Amino acid sequence: MIEADQPAGLPDAGPDGRYRGAVTQRPYHRPLTPGDQFFEGIGSDATDPKRVAEAADRAARLLVRGAHDSGDSEVADRVLHLADTEGIEAIAEVWSGRPAETIAGCLWRLYLLRSWVYADPVAVAREFQAGRARADVAGVVAGVADPPGPDELRAMVDQVLRGIAVSDFADVLLRAAAFARVVATGRAELPEGDAVAAARIQSVADQLDRAARLELAGELA
Repeated sequence: MIEADQPAGLPDAGPDGRYRGAVTQRPYHRPLTPGDQFFEGIGSDATDPKRVAEAADRAARLLVRGAHDSGDSEVADRVLHLADTEGIEAIAEVWSGRPAETIAGCLWRLYLLRSWVYADPVAVAREFQAGRARADVAGVVAGVADPPGPDELRAMVDQVLRGIAVSDFADVLLRAAAFARVVATGRAELPEGDAVAAARIQSVADQLDRAARLELAGELA
């Protein structure tokens, strides 16, 4: 089980950027729209990891490309609350084992970041405030209160995820990467900071940034 309140809210990834041991082998049946039971099409008792990976990637593409093409604010809200309706564990089972340079791997990192912010908004706000003066990511802090409190951080991360449906996916990834970079910087700066956890958050920021570049080049699968 992946818990949002692990150090930095982020489990360890392997050298290839994959999160091990979190994908249950399940066959693919049919795509569903974002929202309740989105993962129903990925059943149980499959034995072919390739089919599981294909199912996870197809579901991710459907969510990102389909939500964006809809231009519907209701769809944006359903995308935002996917982790709430399905559970972060369900998302982990489907997407956490996919490489960082895939849509599925990006979605896992985006939803994990949001779950972490919601699990410990006070600590994240403190780290964000500590890092925003030093991290070179001005775009992500636009419109955020100074100092940013827990409510402001939750609102900001929600705004980032709503962008899946209403803005370019590359912009979503860049904003999430910038947010993670600010927090990583802040965690390293604070007296009680955890250097290992800060490095883990920084790694996620780097992964999201690389994925954004692939998306801009039309190469994110």
